[in-house]
Amino acid sequence: MQRTVFTILTAGAFATIAFDVFGQALSPLFGHAKLVPVGLASATLKSVFGAAPSGAAYLLHTLTGLIFYVVGYFAIARPLQRTVLPQLHWSITATVYGIALWIFALYGMAHLVAGMKPFLGFTGITWVALWGHILYALVAAAVLELRGEIFEIPRKSVAAIS
Repeated sequence: MQRTVFTILTAGAFATIAFDVFGQALSPLFGHAKLVPVGLASATLKSVFGAAPSGAAYLLHTLTGLIFYVVGYFAIARPLQRTVLPQLHWSITATVYGIALWIFALYGMAHLVAGMKPFLGFTGITWVALWGHILYALVAAAVLELRGEIFEIPRKSVAAIS
């Protein structure tokens, strides 16, 4: 259990660093939009609670990347894929999961919760966010796979009645 928690935190740390470096440093360095995940977290907090205390948006962004998104891949996406399409390579699952995170962040949180345009109006930031979420998912999944962390969905056996 401790090994799994350590691996999840490590995967989240590396993935969040990759996401932030790509979206906040490399993308603008190459002339593309800069991601502002803390801004989205702040808008979400303000929408839900009416205020965003100093530091709360950074905390939300960090915890989401460090724990919640990784647990989603580890406990839901990968086990579901292993059950339905067991021969599918983990990188494809991670890519699809990254797209799902992008939809969740830019439609679910930004639009439905924070009241912004769906997918932020499909501007430059939209596409940087797409690649950033895919990169995040690939890095997190790679760490989990390299460490051999697998969450098995418990299956109940059905006894035959004769």
